[in-house]
Amino acid sequence: MNLFLHNALYDGKAVDLSIRDGRIACFGPSGSVQIPEETESVDAKKRLLFPSFIDAHVHLREPGFEYKEDIASGLKAAAHGGFGAVMCMANTRPVNDNAGITKSMTAKAALLFPHGPRLHPVGAASIGLEGKEMAPLGELADAGCVAFSNDGHSVESADFMRRIMEYAADFGRIIIDHCEDASMAKGAHMNEGVTSARIGVKGQPDVGESIQVARDILLAQYLDLPVHIAHVSCRRAADLIAWGKAQGVRVTAETCPHYLLLDDSELADFNSNAKTNPPLRTPEDREALRLAVKSGVIDIMVTDHAPHAPHEKECPLDEAPNGLTGLDLAVSLSYELVRKNILEEKDLIRLWSAEPARIFKLSVNRFQPGDPADFFLFDPDVSWKVTPETLYSKSCNTPWLGRELKGKVCAHWMGGVKIA
Repeated sequence: MNLFLHNALYDGKAVDLSIRDGRIACFGPSGSVQIPEETESVDAKKRLLFPSFIDAHVHLREPGFEYKEDIASGLKAAAHGGFGAVMCMANTRPVNDNAGITKSMTAKAALLFPHGPRLHPVGAASIGLEGKEMAPLGELADAGCVAFSNDGHSVESADFMRRIMEYAADFGRIIIDHCEDASMAKGAHMNEGVTSARIGVKGQPDVGESIQVARDILLAQYLDLPVHIAHVSCRRAADLIAWGKAQGVRVTAETCPHYLLLDDSELADFNSNAKTNPPLRTPEDREALRLAVKSGVIDIMVTDHAPHAPHEKECPLDEAPNGLTGLDLAVSLSYELVRKNILEEKDLIRLWSAEPARIFKLSVNRFQPGDPADFFLFDPDVSWKVTPETLYSKSCNTPWLGRELKGKVCAHWMGGVKIA
């Protein structure tokens, strides 16, 4: 499909974009790109132009938990949220620990969304996510898994972690590790600190996360193999990752918008919609993570989109499951960091597009001739209220529920085809 997009803003400059047969044909300053014949013309109206984002940590809940989310609703939320690709975790029922489940997920996504967003499964590192027996990593890789993870279950055994890192590398894949000392996290519902002590809720110390981060970095150094640290939430972990990178260790890491914008005071009134794992930490942790993201110590941002049905969150804090939704909100929340002068627009492209594509070997649009014509327009001036009606996800378990946000994705194309 041929398309001409004009009057867009990219890195503060007015640009035009020409698409031919689903790929970037020409990209440059406004007025420098000729309009081919028989081309649909779209006026971007000075909205911001971004390449489609990649979310490397998403829970789509299908198969098994479709009442929370399914592939159809999750990918619809992704499309309207600016995401052209999502990497979905294996904590389904049954667990995605065999090729049949992987293939059924990708087939359904391709059928429902032939133009995208693209679904990239993350295979289970162990059978049933139990951390005892290695999953058939080669079979999962051949079926389409782009990485492996034990997801929300920490890998307790260092020897088992070593073996799955080695086997994953044999298939050109990387391990994404949920870093948590299970013995220190048992029975916890939030961060251990002043807020947890004041409201009388058992907390999880940040050192439990950091112990596992340190172990993974040392294993990666010893083996000279890559490892990816999931959803970093605290300063101690970021400091360890910075040390590892300085030593030449092949460690990469991610964090989420909620760790950069919120802190554990969100739970002072027992708000179960702010309960997640790892938990929201202190304001000092939040500030340290902002610096780590800006400097590149933390390589990418993810949503850790974890939908739950309303009845599961409308209960006492100690009974509510962990997790926040994020696909609908992430670009708006990330742009808030630009407004606060913490990040720049080019940082968002690095964190949400270029670096996740590099780490996980996915296709990406850099607005170079021949790149896939995957991009969206973002209006930074639109204000909107977060309600169940304004979200495309089935679930609305987010601490931003009922709040006003500024900035929204207003159109999204993949392969030159409008998907939202």
